[in-house]
Amino acid sequence: MGRWRDGDGTLTVGTGGEAREIPLRVAASYRARTRGLLGEDGIEGALLLTPCSSVHTFRMRFAIDVAYLDRKFNVLAVCTMEPGRLGLPRLRARHAVESRAGAMDAWGLRPGVRLAVRTADGENPAGG
Repeated sequence: MGRWRDGDGTLTVGTGGEAREIPLRVAASYRARTRGLLGEDGIEGALLLTPCSSVHTFRMRFAIDVAYLDRKFNVLAVCTMEPGRLGLPRLRARHAVESRAGAMDAWGLRPGVRLAVRTADGENPAGG
């Protein structure tokens, strides 16, 4: 298993012919996780925060969907957060994925679904 690094990648939702590949930005460093989507007007695809067990939307310009993931990238919970909110910590969460509000529903991303992540260099630090 490798180490997570800031950069680009792909998030895969589902398997087989129904799998959806979503452009992904990885925020693994303290600085990148702290910045998150602050100062942005939107996002194409998703942002993976790792490690992460809670998020907030203070100073955000748009509503987001948040998916909390366990160590094996199983979706524990999905919620939509308006700007100016503080999310409660999720005890088993190891990662969080953020996207524009409504995107996760369109992708079929819901509790119980297992995700896969590939970084731009072809590595899968999650080991899956």
